[in-house]
Parts: sequence; structure tokens; C-alpha cells
Amino acid sequence: MANLSRADLWSLEEYAELRPTFRAQVMAHKKQRQLAFGEHVRLYFEDALTIRYQIQEMLRIEKIFEAAGINEELEAYCPLIPDGHNWKATFMIEYEDPAERARQLAQMMGIEHKIWLQVDECERIYAIADEDLSRDNEVKTSSVHFLRFELTPTMISSVRSGVAIRAGIDHSAYSVDSFEIPADVRNSLANDLESILARH
Repeated sequence: MANLSRADLWSLEEYAELRPTFRAQVMAHKKQRQLAFGEHVRLYFEDALTIRYQIQEMLRIEKIFEAAGINEELEAYCPLIPDGHNWKATFMIEYEDPAERARQLAQMMGIEHKIWLQVDECERIYAIADEDLSRDNEVKTSSVHFLRFELTPTMISSVRSGVAIRAGIDHSAYSVDSFEIPADVRNSLANDLESILARH
């Protein structure tokens, strides 16, 4: 599903009843869609299910039930759903101590452009970051970024055929050597491409 509409969402009353079961489903799904880069950096790959959950939670928290408000949330979050030839992810830099986090963010400026994925022997795919707005400033990067990894048709075919996917970070302040992503994450990402491409 490359997009969501109001028809895909539950009303506040419906969601209140269905939330425990739906939340458990989404949490299990998310476990197969996150990738750790060392102790302090993590990618959370998004898809229609994770974004639907995010929207339903925002509607619930803000008590939004009018059409205009619902459409605003859809417009804000639907661009984070991959469209069949890319992967989209939330990139998190995670340090519990605020002072340590501030020090690290100052050293890690530009890291959002240095994270990459690689399909088999194809060229590395470096992230396209924060297309909606810049999230860093003159002194530090943000702890949250939104990334897009754009795949060529050859890469897509290779992923669907079962090849390995590797990942890493090329940044002087936080370098992560090439590693093969876990099979459950790889398969989840491959299924995204299959289910979306099958619609065309």
C-alpha cells in the first residue's frame, strides 16, 4: 500500500476498542524492521502499517476526529511510506544522558548523509535525508532524521531473489563497518518491494 486514506483509518471510538490488539501486532512487526548500528544509532524502517499506527496514535492523543485534521495527519505522514522502489526509515541517535547526547550530536554533524545500505555487489545506496526540512543547525545535528534509500531496478530484482543486504556508516565521529543485516529484517524489506511492485 503506497498510500493511506481516511477509509484506512478507524474512528476514535473504534480505535479505542481495537488498540490493544493492533498495537501488539504493530510492535511485533516493528521488531523485524529495526537495525542497530552499534549502541547509539538505529534505523526504524517505515511502511504502511507502521505509519497507519503512527497516525492512529496521533489522532488518539490529539483527539482529532474532524476530516480536515485527519487529512493533515495523512498529508504529514504518508510521505514516509515507501513507494516500491525505495526504503524509508526514521534514523535515531540515542544517548540517554542529555549532556552526552549534546556532545555527540555536535561531533556527528552530517552523519545522516553517511549511512548506507548495499544490495549484494551493487553500489552502496547512501541515504537521502530530511527532504521535508533541515533538522540540523550550525553546531549540531538532530537526534532524529527521516531517510530515503533509492533502489535501481537491478537492486530490486536482486533483493527479491534473496541476496544479502549490508549496511554501515562512513562518519569519522561514528563509523560502523560493513555488516550483513539480519535475515528477518532483510525479508521484511524484500516483502515490501514484492507487495508494492505486484500492484503495477
